[in-house]
Amino acid sequence: MKLSKICSMNNENTSTSSMNDVSNPHDKLFRETWSNLENARSFLHHYLPHDVLRLMDLDTLEISKDSFVEKELSDYYSDMLYKVMLSGKPGFVHVLFEHKSYYDKHVHLQILEYMVKIWRLFIKQQKKKKEALPIVIPLLICHGKRSWPEDKVRLSSFLSGPVDELSGYIPDFGFQLHDLTRFTDKDIKGTVMARVVLLLFKHVFDPDLQKKLPAILSLMKSLMEKETGLQYLETVLRYLFNTMDDISAEAIREVAEQALSAKEGEYIMTLAERLRKEGEIRGEIRGKLEGKLEGKLEGKLEGKLEGLMDAIELGMILKFPDQVDQVMAEVKKIKDLDTLIKIKEAIKTAKDVSEIL
Repeated sequence: MKLSKICSMNNENTSTSSMNDVSNPHDKLFRETWSNLENARSFLHHYLPHDVLRLMDLDTLEISKDSFVEKELSDYYSDMLYKVMLSGKPGFVHVLFEHKSYYDKHVHLQILEYMVKIWRLFIKQQKKKKEALPIVIPLLICHGKRSWPEDKVRLSSFLSGPVDELSGYIPDFGFQLHDLTRFTDKDIKGTVMARVVLLLFKHVFDPDLQKKLPAILSLMKSLMEKETGLQYLETVLRYLFNTMDDISAEAIREVAEQALSAKEGEYIMTLAERLRKEGEIRGEIRGKLEGKLEGKLEGKLEGKLEGLMDAIELGMILKFPDQVDQVMAEVKKIKDLDTLIKIKEAIKTAKDVSEIL
């Protein structure tokens, strides 16, 4: 990747404020994982009923950019909308992820609202206004401390009164429930990244999560051989540091060395410190914009830039040890924070240094 291209990239990872300033780590990890079509197809293949899958052509699966979760609920829910052909007709799968520690008995109303919004959007986008509405299959993922009651997956189960006698007047539907608390670790299937993420979601509220990390991270060994391996590793690390208040960088390094290798352990240790520095830098920049750091930021920022350069140098040592001096000579000429961060990101997936500078 040429430097000019790096400077113009809109990188979602770098626009988020790092490990000490991620408002919703569950949402970020969910979106980064299920925005990947391979992960999405694998998840639906393993967790939708066979009677549904036989009607669905997963090869036609497309990701919709529309999210239907209201801003005030974004701390508790995340969603992804997929378009797919159902028996030759367009349909949708709406995946809603509930990241609460308890189950919400009114989630049916939210799902119903989202289904109506999906239909309204479909109508708005159609040239033929008389076209029939598509089927929307709702799927709920939850990972609370309490299991979701299996008899509470239909809207009618929360209604009182003569429900059966008046069923013709009552909107009723069910959703496909994926309650992670009901799965053993061996039951969790899918791509490597999907399994890692689902296991993290499953155990994030466990007090002994740290003891489970070696087994979970060991699944990533095959990913580390790919170009995107370091990117996957950073995604997982950001989630761990934003959900585990009592874990240290040293503890994560020990886990990584046990589960992966000493090389990944060293990378994790440096990455953890870099994320902290990035968080400090972002915080200081925002403070300046708010008028809190005027006259103080310039000197401090210079020191933080050095921290980023150190992180870039380590990444080069790990990936392109023979060309460290060549790249660092150019990097040290750069004083722009965002450019340095984007160069650091480019190192993770670069096949050679020509894609970095």
